[in-house]
Amino acid sequence: MGIKVIVKNSRVGYDFFLEEKYEAGLVLQGTEVKSLRNGKATLAEAFVMIDGKGEAWLYNMNIPHYTHGNIHNHEEGRKRKLLLHKDQINDINKRMAQKGLTLVPTSLYFKDSRVKCEIALAKGKKLYDKRDASAKKDVERKLRQGQYE
Repeated sequence: MGIKVIVKNSRVGYDFFLEEKYEAGLVLQGTEVKSLRNGKATLAEAFVMIDGKGEAWLYNMNIPHYTHGNIHNHEEGRKRKLLLHKDQINDINKRMAQKGLTLVPTSLYFKDSRVKCEIALAKGKKLYDKRDASAKKDVERKLRQGQYE
């Protein structure tokens, strides 16, 4: 079956330096999965927190209501539990505490009919870093188009 990407978080590469990526499962309700199969979700404002019990939670991910749902339709912006191994969570927690990193979702996809979320440890970019990155992209684009000869 392979991998079918549902949504990618395009802002992540612009706002953060990505250090290490992890694959996590998601605890979802039935109508959420049906809505995701239609390719509808938003990760733009989403972030991940680890609570005191050692559980990872995904906040602010928006999955719109399933169009053919009934009164048992899901709540759109609820927090969703991420499924990670305990040692992965402990490793992430240590690195976040030591280096001042944050945990952000980068993409959401189906992997063999299961919904997976790719999360990454990230360090925030300063404004001058963002300008630097966009200037490099401009130069690379112009080189590919043959404008600099």
